[in-house]
Amino acid sequence: MQQVKLVSAGEKLIFSLSGEIDSATSDNFYAAVRAAYQHDKKDVVFDCAALTFIDSTMLGTFVKILKEVKADGYSMLLKNVQPRIRKLFEICALDTIMEIER
Repeated sequence: MQQVKLVSAGEKLIFSLSGEIDSATSDNFYAAVRAAYQHDKKDVVFDCAALTFIDSTMLGTFVKILKEVKADGYSMLLKNVQPRIRKLFEICALDTIMEIER
């Protein structure tokens, strides 16, 4: 199953995330997102509706993407985040530095 898929590149890059993304797959995730972003720099949105699991490595990957996007003057949004996954962001206080739609 594909875990990251670019679903729209209109005004924003919108990625649909699914399944489990953890330390074993985070490098591939980052490479796919970064390649799309480098090709077409704009605001980034992650639709997490079908995302069922992430680990601390993935939290770090989101921070790395956020830093790059913000350095270029763009924004990053996570939407449709499952409560269990949202809690990880809150425990690490990452919800204070990145936009997570309720």
